[in-house]
Amino acid sequence: MIIVVTNGNQNELARTLTHDGIRVGEIIAYRAWLVINPGWFRTGDDRLHSVYVRDYIWHPDEPAQGDVRAHGIYSFRNTIRSKHEYGYPMGRDGPLLFGKVKIWGEIVEHEAGYRSEFGKIVSLDYGDPNLLDKFRRIYRLDSSVYNFQQTCRTAP
Repeated sequence: MIIVVTNGNQNELARTLTHDGIRVGEIIAYRAWLVINPGWFRTGDDRLHSVYVRDYIWHPDEPAQGDVRAHGIYSFRNTIRSKHEYGYPMGRDGPLLFGKVKIWGEIVEHEAGYRSEFGKIVSLDYGDPNLLDKFRRIYRLDSSVYNFQQTCRTAP
């Protein structure tokens, strides 16, 4: 189900929506994930985290899940490649990785993207090259497509 929302109070509106029976397949969207580096008062956990809900962990072998009537899994319609494009607040620490996510289940469509019931990381495309390699291995993502695209961009 896809629901288009343009109201400023999106959570309140989403709670009042009823299912209209429309079913679609999965959608490929874009988002960022936070890498929590070990520091003085925290440990790293080799998992990608939600940018704004730091204690929400994206696990490699299970889809992310959320209730679209409260929060859900947020993603963008268009590619994002930087903290600025993501709207990441300055002063927050930790590098971001950017990529594609497959979303499905109940989906609320917003002006800039989606809020979905389920999401699964499809690819990690932008960010620190060492972190990209590390997390592609952890999440078992095929980097051959990315490597092919990079080779095409740098070929004479």
